[in-house]
Amino acid sequence: MLEHIKTFASHFFVTGDPLIYGADVSIVLTSLAIVFVLTYFKKWGWIWKEWITTVDHKKIGIMYMISTLLMLFRGGVDALLMRLQLALPNVHFLQSEHYNEIFTTHGTIMIIFMAMPFIFAMMNIVVPLQIGARDVAYPFLNAVSFWMFFLGAMLFNLSFVIGGSPDAGWVSYPPLSELPFSQGPGENFYIWGIQISGIGSLATGINFLVTILKMRTKSMKLMEMPLFTWSILATNILIIFSFPVLTVALALLFLDRFAGMHFFTMTHGGNPMMFVNLFWMWGHPEVYIVVLPAFGIFSEIVSTFSSKKIFGYKSMVISMMLISVQAYFTWVHHFFTMGSGADVNTFFAISTMLIAIPTGVKVFNWLFTMYRGRIRLTQPMLWTIAFIPTFAIGGATGVMLAVAPADYQYHNSYFLIAHFHQVLIGGVVFGMLAGMYYWFPKMFGFKLDERLGKWAFWLWNIGFYVCFMPQYALGFMGMTRRVYTYGWDMGWAPLNFISTVGAFLMGIGFIFQVWQIAYSIKHGERDLTGDPWNGRTLEWSIPSPAPLYNFAILPEVKGQDAWLLIKQEQKKDRLMKKNYEPIHMPKNSGIPFIMAVFFFIAGFGFTFEWIWMAVIGLIGVGISLLARSFQYDTDYYIPVDEIERTEKSLRRA
Repeated sequence: MLEHIKTFASHFFVTGDPLIYGADVSIVLTSLAIVFVLTYFKKWGWIWKEWITTVDHKKIGIMYMISTLLMLFRGGVDALLMRLQLALPNVHFLQSEHYNEIFTTHGTIMIIFMAMPFIFAMMNIVVPLQIGARDVAYPFLNAVSFWMFFLGAMLFNLSFVIGGSPDAGWVSYPPLSELPFSQGPGENFYIWGIQISGIGSLATGINFLVTILKMRTKSMKLMEMPLFTWSILATNILIIFSFPVLTVALALLFLDRFAGMHFFTMTHGGNPMMFVNLFWMWGHPEVYIVVLPAFGIFSEIVSTFSSKKIFGYKSMVISMMLISVQAYFTWVHHFFTMGSGADVNTFFAISTMLIAIPTGVKVFNWLFTMYRGRIRLTQPMLWTIAFIPTFAIGGATGVMLAVAPADYQYHNSYFLIAHFHQVLIGGVVFGMLAGMYYWFPKMFGFKLDERLGKWAFWLWNIGFYVCFMPQYALGFMGMTRRVYTYGWDMGWAPLNFISTVGAFLMGIGFIFQVWQIAYSIKHGERDLTGDPWNGRTLEWSIPSPAPLYNFAILPEVKGQDAWLLIKQEQKKDRLMKKNYEPIHMPKNSGIPFIMAVFFFIAGFGFTFEWIWMAVIGLIGVGISLLARSFQYDTDYYIPVDEIERTEKSLRRA
């Protein structure tokens, strides 16, 4: 009996690697510390009532942001481990299998579990406030979305210490992801972590599309919406039509692995290229899903800190909506070398080049907005200015990759690695960090420290160029992606070492940001006005942090930059009139969290092919849905006297 337990434990837990043992210890110590703090300060009831069961979009946005920063840390550690392995030739810091697992988890975490929730954080925190709404269209569904994302991410991250991580790359192409080549539970962790999280992402897309179209304050027309809200509208169109494709692709892959089907196995009549097509039908729209919100953020920041109306508002709107359509016609450029034929390659080469036009329009509009503007070099503006040259280089190298014949040289090389990091870090991460700095006072009521922020900014930016510029040259020198080790004779050592130094500079920049947040909690400049940046849109018309109901009185909109118009007309008092009315709000609910836990149990059961556990999880999901269907007492009204007390306390300054 004891031998059976030992055998089970050795297969269930990842063993044999000191790095994994270190992770085990850190996970246990962190978990114990959290339990101790919550118990010592008697906060279990508080965290359940105020956070776990909340349906407030602002708190959900904050939880998305905290999750994002944790995933950025985890994915960043993976990146540093890879760079250590590649810093010099013939290094054996990581075992080859562990290296394969790390580059798989790094890519998956950064795209699915870091970039996506960062967008959802900004979406939740800002969009209802910008359109003058008191909540999202479906608050309960919003909570379901977050907990599905979070538990999906936790399921995926468990693979690091339990069962073993996936090792078929973040794209998980067959046949590498089929059973003969990935026999452990790692690939199942990948499938079910993304599937569960993907349900939450799809629900968020539906929720915010309806919110933007149906929940805008009275008199706000579509062409009066802020550009960030427009970017989210375009993003949600992409989410709704692309995520079901990924869901189908992963479901078919799981059926291959679990039920012995052969959708993607060539030896039994399947076709692995079908998976590649399905994956990139989601995967390339996904690139624009993560970068379009960054475009919206930059538009808000450039206008605010140039003290000018955005140049070319209509062209910005049209270009974003064009991207939301064109993004579906570019996916084949990811596999020009796979024998699709000259006609197909030509079509997708042209479509890829064409999408650069609406993308490039925005850069010129931002530059023209800044031209002769009264520019203030705040932290959000610094990140925005840094983005422009970075993204220009990323766009230019993207057009190079779009040339099908040339792509035969660039494909699968480090030139490609440098390109997509140039776009995803210089575009998405820089954009989301700019948004975090910009709206941080609205979330928490204080600004982040400028001095520490500038240290973080310069370390990130210098590190970025030091890390990725050498990789373009390495690609031309023949270094391919997923290389585990190499010899001195290749001549790659100097550039790889420089690249590793750059990666660690970015890591130090992240540490400065963590320090900056911790320092600013006590010492940061407090926002006593609700409008610390002299903003132009409606989120700056209410106190910081925003009250539960957002707006005591719904604002009237008479054009773009609605809050600026109100200030110019000296009608700010209109938002503080005394004739309040009771405000209808949704009640908190524990069902979203409980249902997501049951999804996690079902996913864990399917991962290890324990059908009994999967059935228990699915039954729990069904019971949760049934309980919600019989839940009638789901909302309440905030009385007028409570609104008056809240407004007086928030507006004392």
